Amino acid sequence: MKIFPTSLISEIDRYTILHEPISDVDLMERASRAIADCIVGQTAFHGDVFVFCGTGNNGGDGLAVARMLASLESRFSLNVFIIDQGKGLNGSPAINLERLKTQAKSQINFIRDKADFPVLNDDILVIDALFGSGLNRPLEGLVASLVRSINNSGALVFAIDVPSGLMGEDNGSVVSENIIRADRTFTFQFPKLSFLFPENEKYVGDWQVLDIGLHPKAIKNIASPYFMLDEDFIKKIIQPRGKFSHKGTFGHALLISGAYGKMGAAVLSSKSCLRSGVGLLTTHVPAKGVSVLQTAIPEAMVSIDESDTIFTGAINLCAFSAIGIGPAIGQEEDTQQAFFELIKVSKTPMVIDADALNILGLHNDWIGMLPNGSILTPHPKEFERFSGEKSDGFQRLQKALEIAKQNQIFIVLKGAHSAIVCPDGEVYFNSTGNPGMATAGSGDVLTGIILSFLAQGYTSKDAALLGVYVHGLAGDFASDQKGEISLIASDIVDNLGEAFMLLCV
Repeated sequence: MKIFPTSLISEIDRYTILHEPISDVDLMERASRAIADCIVGQTAFHGDVFVFCGTGNNGGDGLAVARMLASLESRFSLNVFIIDQGKGLNGSPAINLERLKTQAKSQINFIRDKADFPVLNDDILVIDALFGSGLNRPLEGLVASLVRSINNSGALVFAIDVPSGLMGEDNGSVVSENIIRADRTFTFQFPKLSFLFPENEKYVGDWQVLDIGLHPKAIKNIASPYFMLDEDFIKKIIQPRGKFSHKGTFGHALLISGAYGKMGAAVLSSKSCLRSGVGLLTTHVPAKGVSVLQTAIPEAMVSIDESDTIFTGAINLCAFSAIGIGPAIGQEEDTQQAFFELIKVSKTPMVIDADALNILGLHNDWIGMLPNGSILTPHPKEFERFSGEKSDGFQRLQKALEIAKQNQIFIVLKGAHSAIVCPDGEVYFNSTGNPGMATAGSGDVLTGIILSFLAQGYTSKDAALLGVYVHGLAGDFASDQKGEISLIASDIVDNLGEAFMLLCV
C-alpha cells in the first residue's frame, strides 16, 4: 500500500472527482458515510455527541457525519459547533450545513470567542472535524484554545481523517498542547505518515483506514516514496523452493554473536536464522560459549574465537554468502578492532545490530566503509548514537534517508511500525508486530531472520522487507498464544513456522 504525503492526497481527490466522475459533495458524502457507519457499528456509545467543525472540507465531513448520526434520534443527540472566524462556509461544506439545517435534528452553534465554548464532560462523544490533512501551520488563537478545552474535558474523542493540529508529516514546530488528543482516528484511504511515528500515538489513538473509493488509477500512477508492507506484497517476494534444491542452494551465513555470560543472544539469532531457511549457518563465538551453542543448536556449526570471552577476530570469510554481527558481542577495545578489520576485508553485505551498532556510534567514519547493501537494524537510541539526537520521528526518518543514500546501505528503524529505509529514497513501514515484542532478545531474532534471507540470495532490500514483516508476523502468532505481557523472544522463533506457512501458500 502506498502512503502519500498530504500534499498529494488532494491531487488524488481531484483526479477522482474528474475521472470517476463524482461531484465534490458526493465524494464528501461517501467519506462521511464510511465514518458514520463505523461510529454506529463499532462503538456502543449512546447519548450526546458534540461535533466541532471548521469551515473547510474537514468541517464539511463533520457536518455530514452529524446529519447521519442525528437521523438515529433514539441513540444520539447532536450538537454542532462551527468555528466562525469571519470566513463563512463555501462549496460542499456550505451545502452540508444547509442539509443539516433542513434536517432540523441537530443543535447548530457558532463559536466566535471563548464565551461560546460549550461545557464538556466525560459523558459525551466529541467528533473533531476542525482541520484535516490539509493543515500547513500550527493552530493558534481561538482554535488552539478550543483544542485545549476539548483535551481537558475527559470526553471520548473521535477525529475525522487527522486529529486537528497534527501535521501530515513534520510536527517539529507544533505546540503539543494545541493538537487534539483523539481516542480514535478514522482516516481516509491511506494512513498518514505522522501516524507511524511514536510521539504521535497520544494524538492519533487507535486509527482505522476507511476505503472511500478514491480512483485506483490515480493511486497507481501518482508516485510516492512511502509504502506500507502487507501480506500480498510480501507473498510476491518469497521465492519458491525447487524440488532438487539442497542445503548449498540456500546459502551459508556467518553470525558473529555472543560473549561470556551473554550467549543467549547467539542462541536466539542462530535459531531464527536456521528457522528462516538458510542452508548452512556458522556462528562465531568465544571459546567459553561453544558448549552452550552446540548443546542449544546442534544444526549450527561453530567458529571458535581465540578469546575465551569476547570476539577478537580471525575469521576466513571465503565460504560465506552473508555476514551478521552484533548481538551481545560487547564493546571491548579488542572487539572494536576486530569489527574494524572485518569491515575492511568483507566484500559481502553485512547485517549489523546491537553492540556492532554501538561501536559504529563510537566510530562514525566506519559507516562509509561498510559494504554496499549492508543492513543496519537500530532501535531509536542506537540510531541516535551514530546519527545524532533528533527531535521527532520525521526528523529521524530524514536523517536515516540521508545516511542510507550517502553510504548505499539499508537502515531498519525499529519500532511499532518499523521503517525500512532504502538508499534510493524509498521507505517501507511494517504492518505486523505488537507491543509484546518489546522484550529482551527480540532484536536478536530479527538479526537472524534478515541474515538468513540475505545468505539465501535475496537482495538486501528484499531481505530487509521480508525479515521485518516475518518477524512481526511470528510475533503476532506468538501474542495470540501467550498474550503480549508473557511473550518472550524465543516465542517469536517458535512461531516462525506458522508465519511461513501463511505466506508460502
